[in-house]
Amino acid sequence: MKQTFTYHITRQDAGKSVEHYLRCRGFSRRLLIRLRKTENGLCLGADGELPVYTTKLLTEGDLLTVRLPDDAPSEHIVPVRQNFDIIYEDRDLMVIDKPAGMPVHPSQGNFYNTLANGIAWYFSERGEPFTFRAVNRLDRDTTGLLIIAKHGLCAALLSEMVARKEVRRQYLAIASGKTDEEGTICAPIARTDGSTIERCVDETRGEYACTHYRRLVYSSENDCSLLLLTLDTGRTHQIRVHMKHIGHPLLGDFLYNPDYRLFRRQSLHSFLLSFTHPLTGESLNFSAPLPPDFCSALGGKVSICENLAAFPAE
Repeated sequence: MKQTFTYHITRQDAGKSVEHYLRCRGFSRRLLIRLRKTENGLCLGADGELPVYTTKLLTEGDLLTVRLPDDAPSEHIVPVRQNFDIIYEDRDLMVIDKPAGMPVHPSQGNFYNTLANGIAWYFSERGEPFTFRAVNRLDRDTTGLLIIAKHGLCAALLSEMVARKEVRRQYLAIASGKTDEEGTICAPIARTDGSTIERCVDETRGEYACTHYRRLVYSSENDCSLLLLTLDTGRTHQIRVHMKHIGHPLLGDFLYNPDYRLFRRQSLHSFLLSFTHPLTGESLNFSAPLPPDFCSALGGKVSICENLAAFPAE
């Protein structure tokens, strides 16, 4: 999806090269290389008519125009209509509420039933080129919010924001038993020997992982706890592994707690998402409604489900 950006050079940025200026604005080296090879990718002038090299030194009052090259389309992703909710969309990004049972990316055995297939169909219906860029990922059976970048610059900026922990995510989960009111789990996570999927706590081989949780409600009827969780790190299966480690595995988790009496999937939901828009600077905050299976497992505590947004984020 082709995009054009215009930057007014101030006294503070005068004397910087085009490359230095754009690097400070979050442009990746790879993107700058592509811009060098793009006709009229980098231009000065009121109408963006004077091509320049990245070594060009900028002066106060310059108008720098950046025309992002068209991306190579994700041709291997077949457009197939899927059911998901678009929570937010602008020219740079989308926020999606993903349902359970939907992988994010195509893989062996999942060629036509993924979020990527659905996004491809969405753009094909609008006659727009499409390159799939999921900024954060969710497991197949985890529901809730994730971000899709619509062009390379937005993807690069958001990836750096994720690395700097400037994209804040909070999750809801239903754990078996009655947990402590709140707690922090710091336990290193590694791949389980002999498995390509399963993870475990391993003090020797594991990578640092830290999870904070707060119990919102306990259902004595079903002996389970609704938790609000925040991650300091983003290890594979981190919440699932950590909750099993403290003796309160998630309901319905086929890998770590295959008990499906109350839940037919892992009870994990990407609930809150907040970040600063990487290009406009606007503060963005989103929440995803609790899925019906969560409310059912909580033993009819409907008022809790309907008023989760009232719980303050830590």
